[in-house]
Amino acid sequence: MPKIAAMFTAVTASLLLAAISFADSSPTANKWRIELDGQALKSGDIQFRVTPRQGESTDITVNIRSGRAENNVARDVRDAFAAKLSPERYSVEVDDGEDVLIKKKEGQPDFALELLESDVQNVRIRIEGE
Repeated sequence: MPKIAAMFTAVTASLLLAAISFADSSPTANKWRIELDGQALKSGDIQFRVTPRQGESTDITVNIRSGRAENNVARDVRDAFAAKLSPERYSVEVDDGEDVLIKKKEGQPDFALELLESDVQNVRIRIEGE
């Protein structure tokens, strides 16, 4: 009986650890779209995190000046991502003027993209995997 209890405890602990690690992971995709809408009413920062599957996270801070329209905000976001991410692993481009696409390059792992924080007033940010 003690062996069964020890095995049950070990299996339960393993399942709990797996559940915690699964719940803490962000979804990954091969391409992400950042949709930006609105004109910045004051200067501020937008903070993102890019995490490749089984890799190190890269935090990206985008400084947005007051009065920037959504197309200019998209260019600022593109430029910040392009400056921080390896061009061998990712391509970054503006799409439709106000959207930014981040795509993995061939042979690279899928990645997660998170919006960590934004204090830029009147600029709405939507992120979706494609």
